Amino acid sequence: MRLRRCLAVAAAVAVTTPVALFTAAPALAATPSAAQTQNQQKKPDQPTYAELEKTAADAKKAYEDAVAAEEKGEKELEATLDALDSDTHPLRAATITADKAAKDAADARTAAEQAVTDAEAKLEAAGNAADRAEAQKALKAAEADLTEAVKAKQEADTAAEKAQTALDDARVAAVREYSVLQNTLDKARKAKEAADEALATAKECVRENGLTSLAVGLPSKVVAGTTVDFTLRLTNGTERTLSVDPLVFVHVDGEGPGEKSRLKVEWSNGSGWHALNGNEPEHIGPVDTMKPGEHSDVKLRMKADSVARSTEVIALFAADASSAYRPCVQGPMKRYDFALLPAGSEPGEVDDAKPGEPDTDDDKRPDTAAPATGKDSSAQGGASEQAAKAQATGTEGETEAEADGNLARTGSSSAMTPIALASAAAVALGAGTVFAIRRRRRAADNA
Repeated sequence: MRLRRCLAVAAAVAVTTPVALFTAAPALAATPSAAQTQNQQKKPDQPTYAELEKTAADAKKAYEDAVAAEEKGEKELEATLDALDSDTHPLRAATITADKAAKDAADARTAAEQAVTDAEAKLEAAGNAADRAEAQKALKAAEADLTEAVKAKQEADTAAEKAQTALDDARVAAVREYSVLQNTLDKARKAKEAADEALATAKECVRENGLTSLAVGLPSKVVAGTTVDFTLRLTNGTERTLSVDPLVFVHVDGEGPGEKSRLKVEWSNGSGWHALNGNEPEHIGPVDTMKPGEHSDVKLRMKADSVARSTEVIALFAADASSAYRPCVQGPMKRYDFALLPAGSEPGEVDDAKPGEPDTDDDKRPDTAAPATGKDSSAQGGASEQAAKAQATGTEGETEAEADGNLARTGSSSAMTPIALASAAAVALGAGTVFAIRRRRRAADNA
C-alpha cells in the first residue's frame, strides 16, 4: 500500500524536483596508481597521507550522519503520508467534503436534466392552448434549474479538484523532502568511496630505486672467532623527505628456522649495541628524517663461533621507508655473499664483499620454498614466482595490496593482521620472510 502510494506521487516528484538533486560527483577525485606516483615530486595540491586519513574519517562520519538522517526521514515520510491518508487531517477532510459536494451537484444536475426531459414530454402531449402554455412555462423553469445545476456542478468539481491538488501537493512535498535526504546520502556514499580509494592507493607500496643501502667494509671472508665491524650506509637519492627503517637479514647456509646461529650480528646507531635475532629479517636503526640527498650510517659488527668447515653466508640489506604522502616506500634490496672460515684460518688478502649488480636480480624471489643450500642458491627462499616477478618489475606494492585485500575501499579497518612467521611457509628463510616482515612492519605502522 505504501509503495503504491509513493509511486503515485513519483511522477510529480520527478517533474518538480530539480535535476541537480539527482546528480552527484565524488568529493575527492581518484588518486593515481602507485606506478604513476612513483619517483614523482609532490604536487602543490597533493594531500598528505594524514590529510587523506582525515578526509576518509570525515567522509565516513558524513556518510554515517547521512544514513541516520535518511532513516529518520523515511520514518517521517511514512508518518506524514499516514497522516495525510487519515480522514481527520484537514486536507484529507477537505477533499472528502468537496467530493461529497461534487457528487451532490452531479445528482442535482441529473435530476434537472430529467426534469427538462419530463417538461418537454408534457409540452408535446398538451392538447389545447392552455395546457401547452402551462407546459411551456414548466419547461422554461426546468431549463433554468438545469442551467443552475450545471453551474453548481462545475463549481463543485473545481473545488474538489483544488482540494485534491492541495492534498497531492502535501504528499509531493513530503516525498521531495525525503528525496533530498536520499540525494545527500548518495553524495556522501560516493565521497566516502572516493576518499577510501584515495587512502588505499596512497597506502600501496611504491618502489624508489634511489633509496639505497650499501654495506661499507663488509669483508668477503670472515674467520670464526674474530670480530668484524662494518657500516650500513643509507642514502636518500629520491626527491622526497623520508623516514627510513633499514631492513637487515644475515643467514648462514644450512641453518634452519629456530636454530641458534653460529654468527652473532649486532647493530648500533649510537644508543648501545642490539643483537639481531638471526632467524628472520628485521628493521634496525630507524632514521626519523632523511631529506633528499642525505645519508645516514648504522654500525654493525659480527662474530662467529668456531666452525668445522668453510660455509657461505649471505647478507640482505634494504631500506623500507615512509613519507608524508606514502606509508610504504621500498628501496631495492642488496645481497652480499661472503665466506665464513674456521677459526685460525689464514684468509690472506681479503677484499670487501661486493653487492649484486643493480638490476632485476637484486631482490628476485625464487620459485621454490626449499631452504637455500649454497652460494648459487638464493637464501631468499620461500616466495612464489609471482612475487619474484613482482619484485623484479618493481610492482611489489601492487602484489602486496592484492594480498591484503580491499578493506579500505569497503570502509573496514586499515590495520592489517600481522603474518605469522612461525607458520609452515616460514620453513624457508629469506625472501618469503622478507616479504612478510615488510608487510608486518607496514601493518604496525598503520595500526
